[in-house]
Amino acid sequence: MQIYVCVKHVPDTAANIKIVGENGFDDGACKFIANPYDEYAVEQAVQLVEKNGGEVIVVTVGKAAAAGTIRAAMAMGAHRGILVTLDSQFLDSQITARALKAAIEQDGQADIIFTGKGAVDTEGFQTPYRLAAAMGLPVVNEINQMDLADGKATVGHEIGGGAREVLEVNLPCVLGATKGLNEPRYPKFPDIMKAKKKPIKEIALADLGLSADSAGSELVKLEKVPERTGARMMDGDVRQAVEALVKILKEEEKVI
Repeated sequence: MQIYVCVKHVPDTAANIKIVGENGFDDGACKFIANPYDEYAVEQAVQLVEKNGGEVIVVTVGKAAAAGTIRAAMAMGAHRGILVTLDSQFLDSQITARALKAAIEQDGQADIIFTGKGAVDTEGFQTPYRLAAAMGLPVVNEINQMDLADGKATVGHEIGGGAREVLEVNLPCVLGATKGLNEPRYPKFPDIMKAKKKPIKEIALADLGLSADSAGSELVKLEKVPERTGARMMDGDVRQAVEALVKILKEEEKVI
């Protein structure tokens, strides 16, 4: 079984990123990690290969430093990695999906492609769908249950309102993992040392016939979310309190 896991190198959610100019940022002092949702994808892939045999290949699109995220996935049990390198700070989901598709197809034949349900940095939640569409494969996102038998995956996910949907999907397919699917393992020191010796193949984005300049969307502006003001207590009866609240929302917060 050949399983590919698409992971993303993202800033730690507690990191403080310095904005530079209108649409740039300085992340030099920022701690980067594997996208948390992708860890569920890696764990599921490793468990499947441990049970059924095969190989887990991690695919990442990012700067050279993203090799660290691939090493983290390999410490969890992935066998090798592919890093599509680029210089841009921002790459839209359309080009990202095309790069993942090209890298996977150049490497081999996928039985399953896992992703996380979305990335915690841009939170676009588009890449799994774009990747599946580009490859002509069925896709189910936010899965928190999975069984594999007879060339088909039976997956479950929440669809809102307390309802749960169970789907049967033919292989190959693209599956987006989320919390609840499994409990990602914590790599031990020997696993981390072994991961340093596992191979990572680097491919430039241009060598796949792609360019960040051909993206369908552009990062126009970055700005910090304003800090929230402290809580206020509204004096008076209910009518007076509501009138005071409406005045604050209209004149100070300017949301109505």
